[in-house]
Amino acid sequence: MAAGLRESDIAELETPLRARRDLRGLVTHQVFGPLLALVVAVIVFALTTSTFFNSGNLALIAQQSVVVGTLALGQTLIILTSGIDLANGAIMVLGSVVIGKMAVGNDPVLAAVVGLVVCVALGAVNGALVSWLKLPPFIVTLGVMSVVMAAARLYTDSQSYPITSDFLTVLNDGPTIGGVTVTYGVMLWIGLTAVLGFALTQTSWGVRVYAVGDNTRAAELSGIKVRRVLLSVYVVAGLVYALAAWQALGRTPTADPSGYANGNLDSITAVVIGGTSLLGGRGGVVGTFIGALIVSVLQNGLTQAGIDSLYQQVATGVLVIVAVGVDHLARRRQQR
Repeated sequence: MAAGLRESDIAELETPLRARRDLRGLVTHQVFGPLLALVVAVIVFALTTSTFFNSGNLALIAQQSVVVGTLALGQTLIILTSGIDLANGAIMVLGSVVIGKMAVGNDPVLAAVVGLVVCVALGAVNGALVSWLKLPPFIVTLGVMSVVMAAARLYTDSQSYPITSDFLTVLNDGPTIGGVTVTYGVMLWIGLTAVLGFALTQTSWGVRVYAVGDNTRAAELSGIKVRRVLLSVYVVAGLVYALAAWQALGRTPTADPSGYANGNLDSITAVVIGGTSLLGGRGGVVGTFIGALIVSVLQNGLTQAGIDSLYQQVATGVLVIVAVGVDHLARRRQQR
């Protein structure tokens, strides 16, 4: 060996270098920042309030996160392609009121299927306008949001419909473990995060999604069918919104056309706090899952600490700005 070093000596020298690289990779991983923020928030509220860190309250935080958290999963897919969906909350609400109204005197399973088809179809409309007509996602989804919000009110005559079907509210039920109910809605949210995470990181479809978001022109030149990828992303997002509609009917057993008015903004907040870049091509659904929990932990903890809700909005807004700033600095560092 050169310089008289044996292989065992070289291996001994490389061990600490590998450890430092592994540690650096962990610290710079996109999920590390949101996860650290979540842990810090939980510790702070556990120390400053007497009721935050108990199993019942932690379960409540998870249950309060499922609807926006699921919406945010679909939003993540679209933002990864360098798009944005301002209509996701409205699509979810329309799906829920279609289900609620059709379930009156009809088979609730059929109503759920129709609601799912409506959400997927609207996702496909968004995708077609963005991918085939190449219209800006912001403008497309803003227009679709206005149309869908009006359609929900027209369809229901601005009335809400109580949900009495056990099938439609089943996601708010679940097994009780240690005196705490773990709802099927939370399980669905976790499972959906795992499935989408696998699809994005372990399949060719996921590789194409990231490639389109990172550089659309380069993706086209490499042979990726950009239009097809974009359309598939919006369709999958529509399916995710339909599942969020089902979760919403479990959380609040009323199909209300005026519900979740800020669902689109709340989902974007969870995505950004979770480390996904608004410029596309960077981030993932695991970070979004953590981001949704951060928002719920912040709201729950500040409420228990007696902080006014307006200050809660201020804290959430500051967190979003910080997250965007961190992403901007990270991208500038990568470009150097």
